Amino acid sequence: PFRGYTKDQLQNVTKAQALKHPNWSMGAKITIDSATMMNKGLELIEAVNLFDINAKDIEIVVHRQSVLHSAVEFVDGSVLGQFGVPDMKLAIQYALTYPKRNFSNLEKFSFFKHPNLNFSKPDYETFPCLKHCKEAILKGGLFPTVVNSANEKAVELFLKENINFLDIEKAVEKALKIKHINNKLTIDSILETDIYVKKQVESFFN
Repeated sequence: PFRGYTKDQLQNVTKAQALKHPNWSMGAKITIDSATMMNKGLELIEAVNLFDINAKDIEIVVHRQSVLHSAVEFVDGSVLGQFGVPDMKLAIQYALTYPKRNFSNLEKFSFFKHPNLNFSKPDYETFPCLKHCKEAILKGGLFPTVVNSANEKAVELFLKENINFLDIEKAVEKALKIKHINNKLTIDSILETDIYVKKQVESFFN
């Protein structure tokens, strides 16, 4: 929703503005993640872990129309893309029926309705949550948990109107510098880190 905004313009955006996504109807938390572009950072972390790909081999692309959802480049240079209307029902259905694809009564994608598709590089300076997620995945261990937990707590505080929009990215950046992070990848250590980081983020603004 804030594509093309400057840092100064983002300083004063309201909760209502941040919750008004032009293409998607999601939930409050995911919509705010989209406004900060944290969602793309989290998807980078997911892609690294789900597909065992180096973060340096994944390119984040800003695509205003939201109809190309992913693309895979093969060694010969050809690219396969997954197109579809921006509706989470399709993704949820496929998650439930995988590996089969069942009939859906959702609107079908039409190239004729989208004659002009635009792609651009992300603005890492205006939307630094992307940069923080990249740093977290390259650091490894529990640092992806750290950025995720910091963001969850900061978004919660923003939705309660206790902090401003740019405080979300500041919280994520500050959380990456928290000392004494247990880097053992166990369920217990992930849950402990989540609680610890959220308490730390709360203390940032008290």
